Amino acid sequence: MNQNVSTTSTSRKLGTRQLTIVGMLSAISIIMALTPLGFIQLPMARATLMHIPVIIGALVEGPVVGMLIGLMFGGFSLVQNYVAPSSALFFAFQNPLVSVLPRVLIPITAFYTYKYMIGKSESLKIGVAAAVGTATNTFGVLTMIYLLYREKVAVVFKASAASIAKVIYGIALTNGIPEMLIAVIIIIPVIRIIRRAKK
Repeated sequence: MNQNVSTTSTSRKLGTRQLTIVGMLSAISIIMALTPLGFIQLPMARATLMHIPVIIGALVEGPVVGMLIGLMFGGFSLVQNYVAPSSALFFAFQNPLVSVLPRVLIPITAFYTYKYMIGKSESLKIGVAAAVGTATNTFGVLTMIYLLYREKVAVVFKASAASIAKVIYGIALTNGIPEMLIAVIIIIPVIRIIRRAKK
């Protein structure tokens, strides 16, 4: 078992430090969602950064802490799309299967990708885990939208029902690749700094 990743389990009570980290990273994620800090405008896409605190929480303190942060992130997205919807697809994010479930899965895929990845390079492991966690967010959300709301999305984008999969997964690729690269660039140094501080 890799010793650099926390092995907090569901059977173990969360301590004060873990709860503090949950609160702090959840607050950061929410602040990012409410401000331009949560997005980076690229030439071809608008990359989101709000999932990054979820991945950091999972890699620093384990999947349970990460899942709690993801739950807060997803729960805020759910409430926000009821109270102050701003997206053309707000109706989809009013369903917790779209706004919450993929965000709770982010730390699971990120943590276990790191834990079971073969190799000695910590930076590579962290980077791959960050990319997988990011892909879980992007493709998870858009897959749930496709499965549950493809007819409504086709109307929004003025596309045929037959072509809506290309539209949705085109968005996934356009946004997902930059989001993965940005997450890797940010998360690798942050995790290494946190680990040095903990020592």
